[in-house]
Amino acid sequence: MARTSKYQAQNTAIPAAQKEWRAGLYIRLSREDGDKIESDSVSSQRAMLEKFVADNEFLNLTDYYVDDGWSGTDFERPAFKKMMSDLTAKKINCVIVKDLSRFGRNYIEAGKYLETVFPLLKVRFIAVNDMIDSVSNPQSMNTVIVPFKNILNDEYCRDISMKVRSALDIRRRQGKFIGSFAAYGYKKCETDHNKLVIDEEAAQVVRQIFSLFLSGNSIIGIARILNGRGVLNPSEYKRGKGLNCAKGSGFWVDSTVRRILTNELYIGNLVQKKNQTVSYKVHLSKSVQTSERITVERTHEAIISKEDFEKVRNLLSRDTRVSPKSGRLSLFAGFVKCADCRRAMVRRTVIQPYKTYEYYICSTYRKMNSKACTKHAIRADALEEVVLTVLNKYVSVAVDYDRLSEKIKSADRANDAMQRFKAELAAKQAEIAKAQNLLTDIYPDFKAGIISKAQYFALKEKYENMAARAEDAAEQIRSEMERYSNGLDGNDGFIKSLKKYNGLQKLTREIVVELIDNIFISEGGGVEIHFKFKDAFLSAREFVEKGGFEYKAENLQ
Repeated sequence: MARTSKYQAQNTAIPAAQKEWRAGLYIRLSREDGDKIESDSVSSQRAMLEKFVADNEFLNLTDYYVDDGWSGTDFERPAFKKMMSDLTAKKINCVIVKDLSRFGRNYIEAGKYLETVFPLLKVRFIAVNDMIDSVSNPQSMNTVIVPFKNILNDEYCRDISMKVRSALDIRRRQGKFIGSFAAYGYKKCETDHNKLVIDEEAAQVVRQIFSLFLSGNSIIGIARILNGRGVLNPSEYKRGKGLNCAKGSGFWVDSTVRRILTNELYIGNLVQKKNQTVSYKVHLSKSVQTSERITVERTHEAIISKEDFEKVRNLLSRDTRVSPKSGRLSLFAGFVKCADCRRAMVRRTVIQPYKTYEYYICSTYRKMNSKACTKHAIRADALEEVVLTVLNKYVSVAVDYDRLSEKIKSADRANDAMQRFKAELAAKQAEIAKAQNLLTDIYPDFKAGIISKAQYFALKEKYENMAARAEDAAEQIRSEMERYSNGLDGNDGFIKSLKKYNGLQKLTREIVVELIDNIFISEGGGVEIHFKFKDAFLSAREFVEKGGFEYKAENLQ
């Protein structure tokens, strides 16, 4: 005698017109939800459901609906949508799942379908492992067990989501790369996919982008140059390497260039968690505030020097305008400002029959005429000549400072200076020891009742301050000794930067970016240049003078 399942026995009570059910098997798997591959794989779910249908004569297998790799926290899944379309079209009228967690892990949405949508469409719902059948056992749908299980499934997914986020943050803080694809210019290490190594072919393009920007090209101008050269944009480059990246327009655009110019990844820093999903139920991505992003420095080899990266960052913060005809930034774009209103100067061109003139005027004056500021006009060629002249003076002095530095380090006076530093340091260390001894001595006096509590705390504060002042002074002396020992090498590299421009004949955008902070123009054409190395220059002069040489550079701002 053939075996009869409990579902067949229960179906005998169903009217004959309702005994034939066109069944759709719904299968879902998502590792994101913490699904166990061994027990919940697509193949194992399929085998179980097929056997269930075969054991029940009134169920006719009509179609399969498989969402492999789709989260159960929402119902925006392609196979699920197809199944709902077939239910509406009456192609199927029965949905069979392994258990409620396969149907979904959002208890609100799951409840809506099970309690409202399916009953209205007269759909039979079966969850095999949960012993739920809306037709053969209606009570199984009407107990508190169903919503309770849906809540547990939802809570399980929430818990997994929190654990996954926490685990990913730990790996990020360890400096491990956890993205799907390495950023343009890098690739994943073959032996360690959490480490980035330079992709030299793409890295060359990254270097070109920084070089073009520092030489005066605008962001949109760089995009045009790259497109004109036929350089593949990042997404197309990755697709060409066999990576399954989303297909874009295929062209370089300004946002792509800007993203590269502002990405700390290229100086060896790993900045992660720039975006994250709103919640485990809402799979939309939102930007994370800069302060909450996870940055780990020096995790991989840099493509761009930190100095060049900072130059670019500084330039991007300036208000610059691109020449419509050339597509390039002018020599002083973003650097020339009005000495009175401190607003940017704008460059204007005057075309005469015999010559074309370029000059700068105050932007406040241009917008509001003479109501808020005056013209502060200066010809561009005259400004360039002034800046070049002043810069060459600084270069000349820098070369002399470097020569004197070497002479100081090789002369007997160097030993004399170091001996003086050592004597000063020893005196400060003696002061520290004296203060510490006094602190030690007053405590027994306090315990013996020789001094009062108030006197003890007053003396304690006095001697602690004495020790702190002496320690600060000692630290300054140590710094002086180190700097003196190194000569001018510790002055932020400004000597090296200036020496390479010895005999400078013409200014370039790169030189302006590297050496100048701002140029202020006074009414009448006065020029005040603020160089980036001014403090280092003063420090160098102090070093030279302490070495026994008196060197006064005249007319240096």
